[in-house]
Amino acid sequence: MVSRRLLTVLGGAAALVTGAAAAGIAVVAQQRRGGEVVEPGERLGELRADRVSTVAADDGTPLAVSEIDPPHGKPELTVVGVHGFALSQRSWHFQRRDLGSLGLPRVKQVYYDQRGHGLSGAATAETSTIEQLARDLDAVVRAVAPEGPVVLVGHSMGGMVIMELAQQNPELFADRVCGVALIATAAGEVGARGLPRSLLSKYNPLTRGVGELAGWQPGLVEFVRAAGGQLTRPAVRRLAFGSRDVHPKVVDFLLEMLAVTPVRGLVNYIDTLGSHNRYAALAGLKHAHVLVVGGDADRLTPYSHAERIAAELPDAELARVRGAGHMVQLEQPELVNSHLIDLLQKCAGVDEMTSSQRIWRWLTK
Repeated sequence: MVSRRLLTVLGGAAALVTGAAAAGIAVVAQQRRGGEVVEPGERLGELRADRVSTVAADDGTPLAVSEIDPPHGKPELTVVGVHGFALSQRSWHFQRRDLGSLGLPRVKQVYYDQRGHGLSGAATAETSTIEQLARDLDAVVRAVAPEGPVVLVGHSMGGMVIMELAQQNPELFADRVCGVALIATAAGEVGARGLPRSLLSKYNPLTRGVGELAGWQPGLVEFVRAAGGQLTRPAVRRLAFGSRDVHPKVVDFLLEMLAVTPVRGLVNYIDTLGSHNRYAALAGLKHAHVLVVGGDADRLTPYSHAERIAAELPDAELARVRGAGHMVQLEQPELVNSHLIDLLQKCAGVDEMTSSQRIWRWLTK
């Protein structure tokens, strides 16, 4: 399995391999059949955490949090994963699995369910906003990562939440957030491009109720319909993935996550997503290493969104995942993870070390 070999190399004495070289290995993995990302007998979304807890948001809403320690030694960085719309912390399965084997640098991982999703408390119509979700993220960081450098990784809506947090709490980004990964997300104009609006016509009986509340935002409403079981498996597969040979277990895993997210709560988020405009907030990321990842077959947040974010952040790394859809971190985890490792190594200063320094650091960790 390429991911295991890659991470063993990075975690051992041969950790001379930098993130850039790791990316080269992962490109080979990308060219292999997509189904091989699932190991034999692997149960998606069922990895155990070292600690699970409930963090209270500023309004008292309980947020379900999982923490995973590095296999050896004290963590050098804390990675916080912020999941996307209609999903849960389980959507980071492949990242959690592979980063858990990383030894250079050593990372503590934190994942949580956003309000109205997964095991966290419900969101009301008033609290179903990106602004509130950013305050929730701030609460999680304060509770379980109160000190040391932090890398924030956001997928879809999660990326939008990170942008808003940079606007709300610039001091956090100036002082502690050393890296940010924005995956399959947008800084604005959500729903301006994507699925044909005819699918969401007000005359279509399958979409009328949600469509009226959403202003017929393409893509977003389709995800709500998927969560309500109104879309067929082939339709969900086409909506979320770009590749035709994505592993059936990965598709099942996505359907499972969608099935447990309350549709009524999801509808409340449509307005805040549809009105999302945080291009100005991107300036708050200037102190961090920024990675922007997009699939060029993404039907919800097309790759042009990633290009626009990168244009606003000229020092950011832009990674184009060819053939991947919106769930790029599930569809092409090898390539996404190699770029994340590269980001983590930059934040930890590993990429600036000489070969002998990297070997010595590994031997003395």
